[in-house]
Amino acid sequence: MTRRTLNEHSNDAKIKNVSKRSLSTDDSSLLPSEDTKEPYSDKKHHLHREDGEINRGARETLLGHRAITIWCTGLSGSGKSTVAKALETRLFAAGRPVYRLDGDNLRGGLNSNLGFSVEDRRENIRRVAEVARLFNEAGVSVICSLISPLASDREQARKIIGADSFIEVYVSTPLAECERRDPHGLYAKARRGEI
Repeated sequence: MTRRTLNEHSNDAKIKNVSKRSLSTDDSSLLPSEDTKEPYSDKKHHLHREDGEINRGARETLLGHRAITIWCTGLSGSGKSTVAKALETRLFAAGRPVYRLDGDNLRGGLNSNLGFSVEDRRENIRRVAEVARLFNEAGVSVICSLISPLASDREQARKIIGADSFIEVYVSTPLAECERRDPHGLYAKARRGEI
């Protein structure tokens, strides 16, 4: 197989180069003004969902199961990640497409710009829920493991994912046991007044 240049591919597909047109004076009204702090703040008005030809139902039929999100919540050290890993392993062994979204892993990448304020925690959960929803739309079940202590944040996640696809699991472990385990040293730091 010979290597071809982009221009050769463009010629094959009969793609014509289109030069950018300059904005006329009438077009300038579409641009944000100089003093606008948040251009396009009414972004929902300008965005339109683009559905593909293959929908979630078709994907679920092909894969032979309904995609769901299992949202594991509980205290730090309660065993959320351990339960999520075990469940992921069992579902995968049974031939189910499944993916695990772990709070700590996501905070190291997608959510690395977020702290632990109430607003940042809410945004963290919103982003995780949006990712889980995308996986579900692709026919893949998701197991999320996040502390997510506020019922309002979990309710937001339920709305994003869809109530019929959202299963909340509270991993109930006594505080004393969580503190004994203390896998991230958070309880020790709290006792010392560091957090």
